[in-house]
Amino acid sequence: MKDAVSGLSALAHEGRLKAFRLLVRAGSQGIAAGDLARRLEVPPNTLSSSLAILTHAGLIESRRAGKSVIYSVRYAHMTGLLQFLMEDCCGGSTEICAPLRDIALMCDCT
Repeated sequence: MKDAVSGLSALAHEGRLKAFRLLVRAGSQGIAAGDLARRLEVPPNTLSSSLAILTHAGLIESRRAGKSVIYSVRYAHMTGLLQFLMEDCCGGSTEICAPLRDIALMCDCT
């Protein structure tokens, strides 16, 4: 429950959600912080704060590549959050929830 609250709280901001979605689209290769700031059209210090919050929530991680810092999604954590949200979906109704559960389980981009 604590991980879910932390993850959802981190995503409950337009700028952070945009950054996270862009990183999801980038896949496991990730995006350099500078490129991410340019694509999102936000100042680097604003982005830095957003990335720190997403990192603290466990949704993203960073790695060094030369002088750049590359950010990428922690897909296992994202999938865990989606599975948590779907855990008791519709009392197990396969008609409504099975397609959503299948989508959550397909999120394995590692």
